[in-house]
Amino acid sequence: MSVKLEMLRVFRVVAERGTLAKAAHDLSRTPSAVSMMLAQLEDQIGAPLFETDRKSRLTPLGELVLEESRRATDVFSKSMEAIRRHAISTAGIVRIAAVPSATVTLLPAVIEVFRKTHPDVRIEISDVDTAAVRRRVWRDEADIGILSARLGDVSEGELISSDDLGIVCALDGPVHAAHQAKEGRSDWALLQHEPLIANPLCLLVNDPLIETLMAASTLEARNTTAILSFVRRGFGASILPYDAVRSQSDGVEFFVPSNPLSRRELRKIRQDDTYQSAPVEAFWTFLGST
Repeated sequence: MSVKLEMLRVFRVVAERGTLAKAAHDLSRTPSAVSMMLAQLEDQIGAPLFETDRKSRLTPLGELVLEESRRATDVFSKSMEAIRRHAISTAGIVRIAAVPSATVTLLPAVIEVFRKTHPDVRIEISDVDTAAVRRRVWRDEADIGILSARLGDVSEGELISSDDLGIVCALDGPVHAAHQAKEGRSDWALLQHEPLIANPLCLLVNDPLIETLMAASTLEARNTTAILSFVRRGFGASILPYDAVRSQSDGVEFFVPSNPLSRRELRKIRQDDTYQSAPVEAFWTFLGST
């Protein structure tokens, strides 16, 4: 008999729950059936996995087997979930990981065009930051990634679009008043008049002041809608691209400091050495041409 995935799954549940009774309940099995499977696993491995018969404490080997069991069962669960999704959508599936501003401003128009030629394809969108976009693409958890990059950074992917980064503030807040006092002239130093609502896009501004303000920030958000909501409530000011603000500009002011002028690029990435289905190829093509 060899080690089977079900043995590892049962062992994981017992180790995480701490008792045979609790694990048996979660697994919808009898305690004796669970105990028998654990015994079979230990026989195959050739060493005990628990310090005592109560299954409340793992041996050093048991700790290692638990980590490997988690890894193996998680991979299996992801594979089964992918199969389930494909079974639901026989026309195919497109998995997209995108930064929040792209989800709000870019994807609606692309999806509208894509659905004219692929109406039955299932589209799954993950709204995450740039670092998570990269991870999901390289782990094959997304077919296409859309990330934010500093203007001119051509180290990865293909350019979709670019727009100005600027300060977004409440219409009745200190930053707005300071901007008005300068008669429309602006620089990034205006952010010193309010707390900074930090977000990953702040890192794209090439001004040392922003790094200082981010270190002192006590509020960080990554979702565009949430950031704008916080700004309207008077929690502080933030940095966003123009395209992310223009459709949700009620109650806020947006202006672009000219010293230094900062722009953001949206770039699309994927694993070029991985087979891409026809729907994924079509969606990739539409990105940047819509």
